[in-house]
Amino acid sequence: MDNQYPFSISEEERARRRAQRIAARRQRQRERRRRLLLRAVPAAALLCVAVGLLAFSTGGHAEDAGSGKAIRPVQVRHETGNTAQAAAVSLMTKAAPAISYAAVATEDTAQVGEELASQYAVVVDLGEGTILAQKNADAVISPASMTKILTVLVAAEEVANHGSLDDTVVIDFDITNYCYLNECSVAGFLKDEAVTVRDLFYGAILPSGADACLGLAKYVAGSQEDFVVLMNEKVEELGLSGTAHFANCIGLYDDANTCTVYDMAMILKAALDNELCRQVLTTKVYEIPASEAHPEGMVLSNWFLRKIEDHVPEGLEVLGAKTGFVDESGSCAASYAQLSGGGEYICVTGNAFSSWRCIKDHVQLYTTYLPGLEPVLE
Repeated sequence: MDNQYPFSISEEERARRRAQRIAARRQRQRERRRRLLLRAVPAAALLCVAVGLLAFSTGGHAEDAGSGKAIRPVQVRHETGNTAQAAAVSLMTKAAPAISYAAVATEDTAQVGEELASQYAVVVDLGEGTILAQKNADAVISPASMTKILTVLVAAEEVANHGSLDDTVVIDFDITNYCYLNECSVAGFLKDEAVTVRDLFYGAILPSGADACLGLAKYVAGSQEDFVVLMNEKVEELGLSGTAHFANCIGLYDDANTCTVYDMAMILKAALDNELCRQVLTTKVYEIPASEAHPEGMVLSNWFLRKIEDHVPEGLEVLGAKTGFVDESGSCAASYAQLSGGGEYICVTGNAFSSWRCIKDHVQLYTTYLPGLEPVLE
């Protein structure tokens, strides 16, 4: 196989490639910080002017016209050098959450109660950048196989820079043995089978294949351990490292493999912004042609998407999804939906008592909190 990825590369070559990736990522981070700073300085200047005008016009105090209560004067320190730059960047982060992938709760955000079986939930309006509804959305949970959304996002970005979807990866003994010992769900690739990187992406999401995820990890980083480093770097880049951290690329339960449903909603949002990930996440059925390993070919399907389409009302279409399950988090899922009249939304839930209940909870949340739909309670 001319395009086969060489797993037997030397330690020196592996170190060289890792150093290249780290250098490229650091350069991107420096450029991102520079752009943030350039955008933040005008916002900081406007804030200072506004505060100055307020203090000048009120003598240091302002009255709330509706309540008659005095508003405390804002004290502004004139900073110079690095302190001013840090303040500007901090202001920019708060003023424009879209840059760091964030959604904000408003006074209209609904607090979901026990009427929803899932113990954790969040519904996000992508167009407005707001949280429509939430239930324990900031609680840290085990994301189970929803982890694979981050896996394909990191792999897609790395492949775009350093690889090709037409390259092939051999599913070696280490991969099949790891899946067997950990009782992982698999796409069904066989030991010593050469699989294209493209097929690995679909195998990771549609049937939730751990074999495909491990193949991507080895192709991109040489090992799962090195790939997890890239995953956590991505989490930090998205501004989620305060509550999200990953210990494997599959979603196996681990005290260090955690996030909130809100974190997962933002990870899905970032994945949808990646063309390859969006295509994979929104595919219901993917066919792999016949090969020596699979004479009749392979058909991979997204069970959640195929099942939920029979339960959503007219005007709502659930286009993408990834499910998950471990004992510690119950059945969970992250999904992406559109309204026929416009509008894009993400829903993430955790700890439903069954996979069917998880699907019904997504239908319940979408129909209850999206505009123009009648609630469906099952």
